[in-house]
Order: sequence, then C-alpha cells, then structure tokens
Amino acid sequence: MNVPVPAPAPAPVPLPADFLLSVVMPVYNEQNTLRAIVAAVRAVPIPKEIVLVDDGSRDQSRSILRELAAAHPEVRVFEHAENRGKGAALRTGFEQARGTVVVVQDADLEYDPNDYPVLLAPILRGEADVVYGSRYLVDARDPERERDHFYHYFGNRVLTFVSNLCTGLNLTDMETCYKCFRREVLQDIRIQSRRFTVEPEFTAKVAALPVRIFEVPIRYRGRKYSEGKKITWRDGVAAIWAIFKYRFAR
Repeated sequence: MNVPVPAPAPAPVPLPADFLLSVVMPVYNEQNTLRAIVAAVRAVPIPKEIVLVDDGSRDQSRSILRELAAAHPEVRVFEHAENRGKGAALRTGFEQARGTVVVVQDADLEYDPNDYPVLLAPILRGEADVVYGSRYLVDARDPERERDHFYHYFGNRVLTFVSNLCTGLNLTDMETCYKCFRREVLQDIRIQSRRFTVEPEFTAKVAALPVRIFEVPIRYRGRKYSEGKKITWRDGVAAIWAIFKYRFAR
C-alpha cells in the first residue's frame, strides 16, 4: 500500500549536473496573470523548461504566450484549436515534457513557484517518486497563510476522503495543483480526463503503481470567482464519479 508521508520543510538539496525541471502549465483565458506567473516561474533558480499549453483561450492569452516564447528560450508553447479542458492540456504538456522531473503549475497566482525546492527535495533525496503539495498541512514557514473559502475547503476534504478510501492513500489534499513527479512515472499513466477530474484520475493511477508518495506543505493564495476561479460544484460531483471510475476500472 502506498501511504504518503508528511515531510518537514527540507534543507536545500544539490541538483544533479544534468537536472531539468519541466513546468507544465495549462492556460485558458488567463491574460491577467500570464506574464506574472511566467516571470515567477522563471525567477526560481532551478534549470527548467516551461511548457505552456493554451487550451483554446478566447482572450489575449495566446498572443501573450507567443510573445513570451519569442522572448525566453526556456518557454515552449503548444496550442489547442478549441477548449478541451485541463486534463487534455495536461496530457499535451506531459507528452512534450523533457525534464528529469515534472511539476504541474496553474496559470493563476494561487500557487507560489518558490515552493519548487520543497516539492523537489524528497525526490532529489531519493525518498519519493511523487510529491503532492498540500494546502492543509501545517507550514511553519507561513503560519498566517490564507485559507481557502469554506465551501471549497469542505468540498476538497470530502473528495480527498473518498479518494483515500478508494486508493488506500492518506493524503490531506488530493485536489492540489502541485503534483511533482519523476518523468518516468508518466510511462505507466495515460490521462483520459478532459476537465478537473484529472486530479482524482492521476491520484488513482499513481496509487496503483509501485511508487513512493510524499506530501509537503505549500503556500496558497486562493482567488475568487470574480478573479477568474473556474471550478464549481459540478466539478466536485464529477470528481466523485471519477474517483470510483479510475480506481476500479480494469
């Protein structure tokens, strides 16, 4: 049974000489945050490529992405002709990733790329193959961090509990964006979900593999629907179905 182990904030771990981090970022109508989040990712002092997948944006996101790719060689942009959902965007990004380790990054500003060293440390120490960044583990580095809205918090706790019940894991935050893993893990995972059900699907499929799973605390600044938050109660219902579908599918 794979049981995620909460890990304390680690000391910096030296990077291998040939290390490359693939930051896979789905993008859909994020013109207001794109430049800022890409700048924040670029500022993290880790060798990296930034794999941006535009999922049929209808605002100025696509033109901003092309501008960023032209200005920065580490930025690689891929485009969907129409909106196919977060799961489809991640599938494209995973197929294009060339790094030693892959981390998922949302295009909003809810998650802080400065947490990459925390996510990477258990993998670099040889203690984990997959690391989840939990918004709900106590984080001594940021004790006053913002909490998510109650309804989102409650919904996440329910989904995480059901997921744990089905997979045998002991996660505190199954729905987190920050999933970091050795690229080899993708060899045994084929993402099928189109929308936000990618989170329970990935978790169910990782739980079925002989891999070591850690959780570490991360910082989080949740945004409101007025600021562009997209997930709704319908996604929660779909996630419940996905948990059972991907856990018990042959």
